[in-house]
Amino acid sequence: MPKLIVDAGTTWTKLFELFEVNEDFSLNPLLIDFSFNLENYQFKDINENMILGNIYIFPSREINKLSIDFDAATGHMAKSKIKAEGKYENEIIALACGSKKLINNLDDATIIDIGSRDIKWIKFKDGKYKDLDWNGACGSATGATLEMLCKFYNINPLNLVENKDKIPLTCGVFGMEKIMDLIANGAQPSDAIAMFIHGLAFNTWNFAKNPEKIYLSGGFCENECFIKSLSFYCEVIKLGRFALLEGLY
Repeated sequence: MPKLIVDAGTTWTKLFELFEVNEDFSLNPLLIDFSFNLENYQFKDINENMILGNIYIFPSREINKLSIDFDAATGHMAKSKIKAEGKYENEIIALACGSKKLINNLDDATIIDIGSRDIKWIKFKDGKYKDLDWNGACGSATGATLEMLCKFYNINPLNLVENKDKIPLTCGVFGMEKIMDLIANGAQPSDAIAMFIHGLAFNTWNFAKNPEKIYLSGGFCENECFIKSLSFYCEVIKLGRFALLEGLY
């Protein structure tokens, strides 16, 4: 049977269905089709050999519909669904372990993961752990706030263009209020949201103590407006959405 490895965030869950060597994929599919099956990501073992499996992304509210338990997990949404012989890992530890797999040179690296409601980062110096922080209060609701705003104003986040102006913000709730004020005074919703994203990017860089380079993990890797806004301040290298999963096997 395949092993099930999960990063269950507040809004989105990333699930890796890992198959044994020579195991027939068709005999072991998940019992629920979420229509979020991805086939364009390749996990590798320590010898750089491709690992066979399926990767799924689906809304975390669906996780309790799965009549399965997990072999390894991170994220608070999965704490109650671990096998007796399975393991649960703290998210910052999973991020650190996953980053070691994904980054060839950790001599001097700052890795940031931005979720739906928090921002966490870890810094390596000379290949060893140096510092970390986890903002689960003032930086809360970051990804979730952006998703709600784009849905409310019927905007595709992939079409947003970076804005050199930014909304000074410390959390999603206050940022939302400033966005509404701008729109009420004639700004286009897309411009106001881009300014919010720029403010979030600046806060992210500042929160991580102004590094010259950031390795970015999480869903914001797919948001070019955020990437280009963060690039105003530092070099950005995308690790993708699965760094925490990489730290679990």
